[in-house]
Formats: sequence, C-alpha cells, structure tokens
Amino acid sequence: MFANHRLTPCGRTRREFLWETGMGFTGTALTAMLAADGFFGNAATAAESSEAGPLTPKKPHFTAKAKSVIFLFMYGGVSQVDTWDPKPELTRLSGQPIPDLDKDALFKVRNPGTLLGSTRKFAPAGQSGIPVSDLYPNLAGVVDELAVIRSMYAESFAHGSGLLQMNTGYLRQGFPSVGSWLTYGLGSPNQNLPGYVVMLDHRGGPIGGAPNWGSGFMPATFQGTQFRTTGAPIIDLTPPEGTSTARQRDELDLLAQLNRKHLERKPGESELKARLATYELAFRMQAEAPEAVDVSQESEATQKLYGLDDPATEKFGRRCLMARRLVERGVRFVQVYSGGGHNDENWDAHGDVNKNHELHCKETDKPMAGLIQDLKSRGLLDETLIVWSGEFGRTPTAQNGKGRDHNPRGFSTWLAGGGVKGGQVYGATDPFGFAAVENKAHVHDFHATILHLMGVDHKLLTYFHNSRDYRLTDVEGEVIKPLLA
Repeated sequence: MFANHRLTPCGRTRREFLWETGMGFTGTALTAMLAADGFFGNAATAAESSEAGPLTPKKPHFTAKAKSVIFLFMYGGVSQVDTWDPKPELTRLSGQPIPDLDKDALFKVRNPGTLLGSTRKFAPAGQSGIPVSDLYPNLAGVVDELAVIRSMYAESFAHGSGLLQMNTGYLRQGFPSVGSWLTYGLGSPNQNLPGYVVMLDHRGGPIGGAPNWGSGFMPATFQGTQFRTTGAPIIDLTPPEGTSTARQRDELDLLAQLNRKHLERKPGESELKARLATYELAFRMQAEAPEAVDVSQESEATQKLYGLDDPATEKFGRRCLMARRLVERGVRFVQVYSGGGHNDENWDAHGDVNKNHELHCKETDKPMAGLIQDLKSRGLLDETLIVWSGEFGRTPTAQNGKGRDHNPRGFSTWLAGGGVKGGQVYGATDPFGFAAVENKAHVHDFHATILHLMGVDHKLLTYFHNSRDYRLTDVEGEVIKPLLA
C-alpha cells in the first residue's frame, strides 16, 4: 500500500512512519500497564500484592544443596600472592621491573614500581595439598573444604566501583546486590527475621556504604538489614518501657491502615510498601531477633572455636558466630565484613603488606576456620554456601617500598560448603600473579556460580525495569562448573 509513496532516507514512507510510531506509542502504554499487573513475571510485584508477603519462600529453578549464603567480604583488597597464590618466579625476580608493562596502559600510568617478592611461607595442606600461606594456619586445617579460585578478574582499580561490582555486578550505583537478588528470587524461610542481614566491621563500613547491600531498583523490602553485634541487633528494636504487646499491636494496626490509604494514592511506591512490611517484621523480630544473636547461649567450647576468648579475634569471631546462628534460623543471606574505615583499618595495604595482612589475617583466620568446622559438625555445611572475597587483589609490584597497589587483573577468592567441590584450585595467574591467564573467571561468572549453587539460573532470574529485563550478571556470566560437587 506504500509502493507509490516516496521513501525517506531510512527506507520508510512518512505515512508508514506515522502508522508504526502511533501503534508503537499504544504498545508502550500497554506494556507499562501489563508490567504493573505483573504480566511479565515480576515476582516482586506479584508477591507484594499477595497476602503471603514478598519474602515468602519460593521454589528454586532446580534442586540445590545450598539454602543460605554467608558472604565473608574482605574490604580493601587482599594480596593474592601473599595468601592463596604463591609465585616463586616473583620472589626470584624481586626488585626488577615487571616484564611486558607496556601491554597494560592503565597499569603503567599508575607507576607500578618494581616487583616485590612475597616473604610469606607457603606449605601444602590437607589431603588436597593446596599451598596455604603461613598467614592462615587455621584455614590450612580445613583447606579440603575450599575451592580456591586463583583466576578472578574485574574492571575497576578503585574501591568504590570495585565494591559495587563485586556486590551488585555493576560498576555504578543503583543496582540490586547479590543478597537482594537471592531474597527476591527465593524469599526467606524465616518470616520473623530479615531475609538479608549485613554485619559491618567494628571500625566502620566500606566506601560507598548502603548501595553495597541495597536493593537498587527493586522494592526496598529486599535490601540488606544492618545488625549490630552488641546490645539490641537493631537500634530502637526494644519497645518503650511500659508499652504492652497489645497496645503496640493496636498502634501498628492503625499505622498500617493510614499507610494503606496513602498507598492507594501512590500505587507502586516501593519505599512505602517496604515500610509497611518492615513495621510488621520489626514487631515480630522483637521476640526472635535478640535470641537469634545471643551468642552467650553457645557453649564455651563453641565460643573458643570462633576465637571469642581472644581480643584479636573476638569481634570478627562474634560476627561469624552470629552468622551461623542466623542461617541456622532460616536467614537466606548474611554478609560479614572484615575491614572498615581507611588505610590499615582495612585490607588496603599500600604502606606495608606484611604488617597490614598480619593484622587482618590474625583477626579472621580462626573465626573463619571455626565457622566451617562448626557448620560441618552441625550438618549445616552442605546447605550453607560460604563465599570469601574482596573487591580486587593487589599488585605483585612494590608501592612505598613494602606495600602493594590495587589490582583487578587477577586475584583469588574461594567458596566452601553448599554444593561446592572442595579441595581444589581453579585457574591461574601469570608467573608474577598480576593477571588471570588460565580459566579466567569474571565477577559475572562468580555471581552466576553463587546463584547456581542456590538452585537459581542466573539467566532466568530477572527484574523488569526501565523497559528491559535486568539480571545480576547483566548479559554475561557462565557457571564455573568444575567448582560444583
């Protein structure tokens, strides 16, 4: 019907253009309406509209051993060549310039200095014989439970964007974190506790703060909830003195009624929906949360296992023990931070890598080993996935004589527990420990594997936002199958 009309440079007639764009505008409006009704499988919208609630447990895509995750985050960047990736060649050529520096223009402009050989002693441990640094004498005793990845890589040299990528899959703010994706996709078994709990280091939080455990464009219900390790787990959780449970229930019912009326005028406002759910959750938590984090109920032997009898390990050990108690009670995702603030208050070893890592490895080694042993003795290790990582690694070259700079080109992480084939090393970096060269594993691959171990297909777990389906792994990521039991 358009054959007799003159074509525009794009190959379409004006009439055809007007027809298609007009119908397109109608389609856009229809798409928005269908999305609002949950037509496109927006599980969060459907869940929030039901009486069950957004954190009601949901079936995974397939059966998996892991039911919960404990993510041990080493904020600041751990040196792989001093912990999990021994490099004899680096030690042999210490003090010399790094070869082929011109191949990495970004690294070159950072004035990397000369090679700095590690002074740490590595020894094979366990039946697997995985080399473990003398910085980790206790983890050496459970190394057969670990799957060490030596070939991780990311994009950013900066803490802020590096933290965001490891936590959310993206280099910029505004995207849901790993814990948010899992609680969105799977819900949480215990409706009286948050599905996603975060415990920060006693010295402070990481650069960027809350977006590292935020829900991004998802409803705020799925964001992480910060727990304190002393006193009430959440500030103002305890009701005012003299307030009975019945009176508090009446107050909450009235508040919920007013909020629902407000919500009728502003449908789809996730912050308000989350507030409604949070008030109810807080009411239920008043009875359960204090008991859940009360480590004094644990035996003296268990407390010693986590290092609560040693001032050097007590604080991180307490967070690890609380993490075990939380997943034991059905919390889906717990993130525990080591390192807070700046410089040597975290793993950012610019000045003296040995001094820095001796401090932080001492604080975390025994508690992490204790966590693995405790979970295993209780029959919980098979259903609890433990993730260990920082935002990037460190350079094999010297900074300030004894320190190391940031390095996302190649670094180490490890997994243990829930469905992981332990006692193995996956991938490799070059002879100096700078860049991943064998079985390279990107952050998206790491996230895809975490989701897979929880029974979730990373390509199917999506959230419709801004006219497209988003996922944790963007449009990339492959499950690292050799890590699976």
